[in-house]
Amino acid sequence: MIYDVLIAGGGPVGLFLACELRLAGLSVLVLEQAEDPRSPLKRLPFGMRGLSAPTSEAFYRRGLLDDVAAPKPAKDGSGESAPSAAHWMHQSRRPGGHFAGIQFFCDNIDASKWPYRLPSPAGTSMMVEMESLETALAARAEAMGVDIRRGCSVEEFDQSDEGVTVRAGSETFRGRWLVGCDSGRSTVRKAGGFEFVGTDPEFTGYSAEIEMADPEKLRPGRHYTATGMYTYAPPGTISMVDFDGGAFHRTQPIKLEHVQEVLRRISGTDVTVTTLKLATTWTDRAYQATSYRRGRILLAGDAAHIHSPLGGQGLNLGLGDAMNLGWKLAATVRGDAPDGLLDTYSSERHPVGAQVLDWSRAQVALMRPSPSSRALEAIIRDLIDTRDGATYFAERVWGVSLRYDLGDINPLVGRSAPDFELADGTRLGDLLGTGKGLLLDFDARASLEALASRWSDRLTYVAGDAKDRLGLSALLLRPDGFVAWVGEAEPDLEAAAEVASRWFGEPGRIGGSQPALSSAVLDSISNP
Repeated sequence: MIYDVLIAGGGPVGLFLACELRLAGLSVLVLEQAEDPRSPLKRLPFGMRGLSAPTSEAFYRRGLLDDVAAPKPAKDGSGESAPSAAHWMHQSRRPGGHFAGIQFFCDNIDASKWPYRLPSPAGTSMMVEMESLETALAARAEAMGVDIRRGCSVEEFDQSDEGVTVRAGSETFRGRWLVGCDSGRSTVRKAGGFEFVGTDPEFTGYSAEIEMADPEKLRPGRHYTATGMYTYAPPGTISMVDFDGGAFHRTQPIKLEHVQEVLRRISGTDVTVTTLKLATTWTDRAYQATSYRRGRILLAGDAAHIHSPLGGQGLNLGLGDAMNLGWKLAATVRGDAPDGLLDTYSSERHPVGAQVLDWSRAQVALMRPSPSSRALEAIIRDLIDTRDGATYFAERVWGVSLRYDLGDINPLVGRSAPDFELADGTRLGDLLGTGKGLLLDFDARASLEALASRWSDRLTYVAGDAKDRLGLSALLLRPDGFVAWVGEAEPDLEAAAEVASRWFGEPGRIGGSQPALSSAVLDSISNP
């Protein structure tokens, strides 16, 4: 069998991309190295991640939001409460996030700075458990007909003008396209000859679950010291940063004695570690592929960009890649993509990745164990505690400032669409589950309906007034929910048609691939 798309890597990014491609009717094979997707590192407390606004909006629009929501911490088998993911969960003020451990709080944020946003079930941020997230995405992918092969690692591949041949163990797989979502050590990236550039690590980071003979010697919370940084969440969750140039990361097994030595040196105490339950290391190495495509090979997620987990933006960055790439690659495979559509994946997502890498580097600069970093930290603390400061950091951490440059001066074009509520109670997010584009017409103009009908196979037309139009009469959305065109007062039909051609190709041009999933199949997935 020749698949439309082969995906190397069955983590959240690869699985979400597979769902997006199947939504468009493509045949998809996911090859995942791990035989068992479960891992202690994906569970509480290490497995908790924050979803940004664009990510939660993407899940909401595809009917996945409830499925991926993390369960509340509960009692474990021993009858003890599961440890919280971070000490801030016990604070009286609701934190909105942090920058290098410096928190900003929700009561300081001025949401009026974002007039293009409307209330939505997706919200601006939410916590998820990695294991729950992967389970939900895998279940959705399998329900949609994605072929997932576990314990099957991509070893090498060849590409031609017609497709890609992948060898994994003793098996050979063929596809029209290959997407590497196979982690920061991506085989696809290396074998594909992608240029990967960036900055080398300054530290080794540790995340560990331990037991101590004298835990009272450690103060809960995050602390910067003369030798590094540590965070302690009772009863035994530890995170540490040791500025050793990344020397220890993946060079030898992590033993109790080593963890104790590093913890004592960084904390300045003589605390005694009695049990090492779980431990992993990480670094602040920040690298990015110079391009996300070479021929029929594409990269997404950590395969395209790596950085420290500070602030938890890596997962969101990768899921954003998948949402941006899915519909563009599908249109390319179907044959109805306009010229250059697939190239906009790299041109739109590469700057977003570069910005996140710099955001990570800036946090590292603030964490260095030096007098200058401590002085800078004091200034940032003062700024982040102001209304404008908290709003700025929330805007960056939550992703609400994300905007692609689509060549239009209207401030809404290029942004994720507001969740308009129509007069009949329907919300915009409910209209994007099919994976098609959307022309939303608040005034039910026959001219706009006629325009949309020219792309009826790729574009849904919906007419109906909204409770809050934000001063608009109509808007055109891409399949990923980003605004491509807006109509104010009397819509410019010529401009609307030009934008539709730019993103959806020639009117009535239908390729030869599989049809999109039927509404009956979509209903069965969304309402099992």
